[in-house]
Amino acid sequence: MKIWTYLLFILFMIASCSGSSSSQNLTWYNNSVITNVSEDPEKPEEFTRVSIGISPQIFYLAKKSDDYKALLEKARLSHKNGKPFNIGIENNTNIIRQINEIH
Repeated sequence: MKIWTYLLFILFMIASCSGSSSSQNLTWYNNSVITNVSEDPEKPEEFTRVSIGISPQIFYLAKKSDDYKALLEKARLSHKNGKPFNIGIENNTNIIRQINEIH
């Protein structure tokens, strides 16, 4: 009986650790306004360049991403209207993975 308990415990731990880690792999810029949206001059077919903040930091939208159009729309809305968003940047890549409205 103890073996089954240990096996169930190990399976539970594996399942817990293998869950969605996407939010853990993001650095958040809260209440941030996008100051510029433009084509990336080095790889225009792959990325759109996005600047965030008064002293701009450069990040990228990956054009091959499934949610590229939605992210681009929010980025342009922030740039055009000065609307702040919470922006999730993938660690070690500088690629924007989430742009969330502030509630």
